[in-house]
Amino acid sequence: QCNVPEGLEDVVAISAGRWHTVALKKDGKVVAWGANEYGQCNVPKGLKDVVAISAGGAHTVALKKDGKVVAWGDNGFGQCNVPGGLEDVVAISAGYGHTVALKKDGKVVVWGDNEYGQCNVPEGLEDVVAISAGYGHTVALKKDGKVVVWGDNEYGQCNVPEGLEDVVAISAGDFHTVALKKDGKFAVWGHILLRGNLKKKSHM
Repeated sequence: QCNVPEGLEDVVAISAGRWHTVALKKDGKVVAWGANEYGQCNVPKGLKDVVAISAGGAHTVALKKDGKVVAWGDNGFGQCNVPGGLEDVVAISAGYGHTVALKKDGKVVVWGDNEYGQCNVPEGLEDVVAISAGYGHTVALKKDGKVVVWGDNEYGQCNVPEGLEDVVAISAGDFHTVALKKDGKFAVWGHILLRGNLKKKSHM
């Protein structure tokens, strides 16, 4: 996954999965390398006009300029089964076994592994401007700067710190969540691995 293909250039975006790496070139083509046990590096023949990419546990997701989503690789949880009729997508995020799409109307669509409820979009969620998929949880950033999280909460990764606002960016790890505020400060909650012990921690 660290062996960058020789001659690769004109890259405009990258994404790292669990054991594979994906690059998007300015011509809209996708290049992937690394572990390929599930075909996550087998870019579909003829795929073009891609504007965004995301690498998950063992699957890869691409967003085309026409707002359509293409996914390939491990499909053990249906994470590559793009819902029929899904269009007008403006952002994508691949989790370990689930996939998240943000539509231009601010609504979120999620499919794949739902063991922890990570695909159960909260009722009434709207005005979303950014998304991020973790191992078993999903994070959404609303245009008002508030953060909404759902799914696996064993380590408190869904417990948004009280009073958190003015967020401009989010990122979901395996079992923790990070938010960047407009003042340049950040908040992180969920677990940390401390001396071999998994412990809950929240800091803002």
